[in-house]
Amino acid sequence: WLHTLFFGSGIAHAVLTFALVITIGILLGKVKIGGISLGITWILFVGIVLSHFGMTVDGEVRHFVQEFGLILFVFSIGLQVGPGFFASFKHGGMTLVMCAVAIVLLGVATAYVVHLATGTPIPTMVGILSGAVTNTPGLGAAQQAFSDLHAGADAPDIATGYALAYPLGVIGAILTLLALRYLLRIDVREEAAGLGTDVLKDLTTRRISVEICNSAVEGKNISGIRRLALRDFVVSRICRPGEAPELADAATTLRCGDRILLVAAPKDAEALVVLLGREVDAGPMMQDRKMISRRILIPKPEQNGKTLAELRIRSTSGVTITRINRSGIDLVAAGNLQLQLGDRVTVVGPELSVAHAERLFGNSLKRLNHPNLIPIFIGIALGVVLGSISFWIPGVPQPVKLGLAGDPLIVAILIGRYDPHYRLITYTTMSANLMLREVGISLFLAGVGLGAGEDFVPTLVAGGYVWIAYGAVITIVPLLLAGLFGRFYYKLNYYTLIGVLSGASTNPPALA
Repeated sequence: WLHTLFFGSGIAHAVLTFALVITIGILLGKVKIGGISLGITWILFVGIVLSHFGMTVDGEVRHFVQEFGLILFVFSIGLQVGPGFFASFKHGGMTLVMCAVAIVLLGVATAYVVHLATGTPIPTMVGILSGAVTNTPGLGAAQQAFSDLHAGADAPDIATGYALAYPLGVIGAILTLLALRYLLRIDVREEAAGLGTDVLKDLTTRRISVEICNSAVEGKNISGIRRLALRDFVVSRICRPGEAPELADAATTLRCGDRILLVAAPKDAEALVVLLGREVDAGPMMQDRKMISRRILIPKPEQNGKTLAELRIRSTSGVTITRINRSGIDLVAAGNLQLQLGDRVTVVGPELSVAHAERLFGNSLKRLNHPNLIPIFIGIALGVVLGSISFWIPGVPQPVKLGLAGDPLIVAILIGRYDPHYRLITYTTMSANLMLREVGISLFLAGVGLGAGEDFVPTLVAGGYVWIAYGAVITIVPLLLAGLFGRFYYKLNYYTLIGVLSGASTNPPALA
């Protein structure tokens, strides 16, 4: 009974094997040598060891668990980054894309140089390349292309080269990221502090106090000035000469000598100051005890997707919304901005009015603890369907698919960005998102390890250790060169840089 349970087949055996691989791998991941730990990457090696000694899992079951884990991992990441993804792309995203393209091209070039220098057959080199950059869809595409070009024949060296290069592809990428940290003399605390001012530096808001000095805006209301400036901004308070600060709205008229407290994106702030007058000290307006500022959570599903103009907060509760925090990014509270479940809105007004606004919005974290699973599984289904569609590239003999990792990630980003437009609720708490992500990457690594273990040692003993060395070169050289270039030429933040390196080498363990 015990032998069948540990070395047999069936669902109980598969569940037990995956559970043991993941448990032992996570425990080993807590061990640090020289202050360095490989973390959950140990799951991969535990899978190889157990598989080598006979604890294998049926191929179809293993492949399903492996791919489903990968889908959970990338989909969770997509949902998290979706709200700020396109805005990030506008502010430095093209630089990151160019770095990623450079890494891909350097990997191909390095593999071809190794082929010329050693005479290793191209099919084998393609397998080693796929393993070195941990690219399972690349392996599948290479096998299919070889089969079609050679009348259905298989090239076992492609898969074997992949299996041998993959473990060091994972470790090599992680060690390269750590090596960059020491080569570049990175102060991680300084980099963490500067992370918000790197790629996302224009995605926050700035609060400035301005005295109206421009006669051209005399007598115009805030709504008209917003159309004139062609920029989004919010005026939270206005102080007339000799009077106490009061709330402002779109119909408030501005006159020379008035002082206003406005919130705008950093890139718009200077232009608005030039248009309106001059920047002054905001102290007097901020010291008014009658006006308070408070952040309120959006927990009600019925508010998801509604614009601020539709809610008419100013007329119903007597407060002004100045900005909205979404996924850690502050957005200017423009009237056409759609609310999303989990947003945190900053309201300004008298204390009683703010309390009324809290009751209106709900402001209850408990409501958000219940996960919304339907949009998540709809998104996964759409990702799988789109990932199975083939498209042709001129000059390439085989159709290309984005696969089960690419399209779920893209769909998740799109859902995270556009779900308010279609009144979808995809909000999950950070802890729930992290749980899905960790379960997914653990299942994926366990599946890869269990699949590579049977042929790993025999091929290694027969001379495959040379392939491991080739894979190490293909892994390390492009990442090292691109990392140094990105740091010195583009001045990228270290954390942004290693995120790009992990993504361009399709390395979920390095990202984790």
